[in-house]
Amino acid sequence: MTGTRAPKERPATPPADTQRPASPPAAPASDPCHTGRPAPPPAVPRHTPAAFTGARPLRPGGAIDAHRHDDHQIAYPRTGVISVTTDAGTWVAAGDRALWIPAGTVHEHRAYGRTDLHLIGLTDNPLGLLRPTLLAVTPLVRELIVTCSQEPGDPLARALLLSRLRPSPGRPVHLPAPRDPRLAAVLALLDADPSDPRPLAGFALAAGTSERTLTRLCRDELGMTFPQWRTRLRLHHALVLLADGAPVTTVAHRCGWSSASAFIDVYRRAFGHTPGRAFTK
Repeated sequence: MTGTRAPKERPATPPADTQRPASPPAAPASDPCHTGRPAPPPAVPRHTPAAFTGARPLRPGGAIDAHRHDDHQIAYPRTGVISVTTDAGTWVAAGDRALWIPAGTVHEHRAYGRTDLHLIGLTDNPLGLLRPTLLAVTPLVRELIVTCSQEPGDPLARALLLSRLRPSPGRPVHLPAPRDPRLAAVLALLDADPSDPRPLAGFALAAGTSERTLTRLCRDELGMTFPQWRTRLRLHHALVLLADGAPVTTVAHRCGWSSASAFIDVYRRAFGHTPGRAFTK
């Protein structure tokens, strides 16, 4: 093909977010998560002026393509796991976290496991959030999100929800995206095989750079050390595999932990509960 066909003209008010079949993953089928790697947006991301409010079931691997709204939006997976990717990285939310998506942010969704996604469009921004942020979901907030997504005309439920919104404590659910091609090459290797045990020096050799340079890039671009970043990536993969129903022992070994007990310990310290409770109701 020698040229690029111009995109079709879209109506002034496109339809609400639509589920699309997932694109074939670049990573092996045994490891379907692509966290941390910003998805290349289309030339003109879809623009939906009013953010959709309602419930949307997504099958495993289901996706909502890159788009933006003029409203803010809360995305909450009542079941399953949802990842939201922007040019700044990927956020992963399970049942005890929701994601705040600021107005104007180009983003896309991907579901892992059978996901019951609840979305709420908002014009108010009570927390003044200017970037995607994970929100803590208490039992009360969960019920309010479900109510507001199913009954968007209930002003009391919406006002109570807005008053109860709180950022989630600093948990490893955001995996920042590297921009330097050397660091991105390391991410690609770990994304394909999170159990890869090589130290940073080994990855530096594979990326054609030095351990010192990668250490500096992790600090400057990601705001964390390489071990912290690798642990976040492994936890992202673990959430995806758990959502797909993989046993805890299998998840531990496929994501790079030496034993199930070591994985459970890291998971509990990260999320406040054991992986066995992650997707039980």
